[in-house]
Amino acid sequence: MDCVRINCSHDDPATWSKMIMRLRDAKRATGKTCSILMDLGGPKLRTGPMELMPAVQKIRPARDSHGKVTRPARIWLTAQETMGSESLAADACLVVDAEWLADCKAGDRVLLQDARGSHRRWRIREMTPEGCWAEARKTTYVVNGTILRLRAYDLETRIRALPRKESVIRIRAGDVLLMSLSDKPGKAAIHDHDGKLLSPGRISVPIPEIYRNTRPGELVCFDDGRISGIIEKQYSEQLQIRINHTHRPQEHLGSARGVNFPDTRLGLPALGGKDLQDLEFIADHTDMIGLSFTNTPDDVRDLRERLHVLGRDDVGVVVKIETKQGFANLPDILLEAMRFPSCGVMIARGDLAVECGFERMAELQAEILWVCESAHIPVIWATQVLEGLAKRGYVSRAEISDAAMSQNAECVMLNKGPYIMEAVRMLDDILQRMQGHQSKKRSMLRKLQLASAFTTVKC
Repeated sequence: MDCVRINCSHDDPATWSKMIMRLRDAKRATGKTCSILMDLGGPKLRTGPMELMPAVQKIRPARDSHGKVTRPARIWLTAQETMGSESLAADACLVVDAEWLADCKAGDRVLLQDARGSHRRWRIREMTPEGCWAEARKTTYVVNGTILRLRAYDLETRIRALPRKESVIRIRAGDVLLMSLSDKPGKAAIHDHDGKLLSPGRISVPIPEIYRNTRPGELVCFDDGRISGIIEKQYSEQLQIRINHTHRPQEHLGSARGVNFPDTRLGLPALGGKDLQDLEFIADHTDMIGLSFTNTPDDVRDLRERLHVLGRDDVGVVVKIETKQGFANLPDILLEAMRFPSCGVMIARGDLAVECGFERMAELQAEILWVCESAHIPVIWATQVLEGLAKRGYVSRAEISDAAMSQNAECVMLNKGPYIMEAVRMLDDILQRMQGHQSKKRSMLRKLQLASAFTTVKC
């Protein structure tokens, strides 16, 4: 790669410093150059925290299609609340008292009554200095306080430190969803036995501009467009939204999910309070700054003025186009960005597709490429490039075609994943092949392999 992107929406300066140190080590080891793009978080709207549910751990063995146990559930019992490497191989990790654990021996039986009142029996299989391994052949539900009895009723301990999980809202088309300015945790919806909605779910998005600038009839999208609805009622601190689309018959909406208002001009500045704090660190370590949710030339001008105060007039800017407003103002944004010593444009296709509609995405990205080519400004093709390969190890035909189209841009951005090396290799191969056919938006009319093969066969 030629550039590493650090997304400042996540982590903190300490973590970013480690990333930068690793990059410097790699540059020294390979003798290659690699720039740093630090991406400001910007006014990304996300759902707030949800209420915590009681801590429950379901432990179940592996079964075949007939329900026969093919492998007992492996349970790691330990007195340490920080789980070690054993947790990776366990179906469940449970914290118990150290004294009780010290009395365990391989072959011992552990008796318990689970959260449903069902009687269960586990078997201790292996002891280690850090804990012991137990096996269960029946599905068991345990909670904090579940009593484990060793060797019948001789010794007892209670399970503790099970983490509580956030609740989620089950949503279907036609449901009502409440969005609140309050920073109180959101609540799940309540349904009757037939699935009828009795009490709507509530999420929190504590940004006053939302409740001040939205209007009934406007569209709201959640979780990259997987859920969308229309504002039915607007109050000073709450919106009532009627869900009209879900990607699946029933979707789940939880905390930290993206929220988009495609029909609304919220008037949020590109540089928020956190961005201004991060900028002091970023200015000392980056070659380029990504300006998220660039909507107006004023957003770009504000960044340039703040960098001037920090003594970094030499830093480049990448304006990220991810809203309807940003797309509409693109020419003016480019003119302001060209005041930087270097500039580029990122087509942030995730939020842009939600804002403008997936069916318009191909047209929009083509228009952005044309405008940027006329201005001689490089473009970054971003979001979900070879996503299936990078994250799951396999790629679809549509993703291959999308990656080939990215030859129209100067730069392609890949997101992290366990198969990122394979994704880099495949992308490199695709771009090497395509650059003989296309340079930006201009066809190269190179000699076709098909024609050469045909001529050889005919001769």
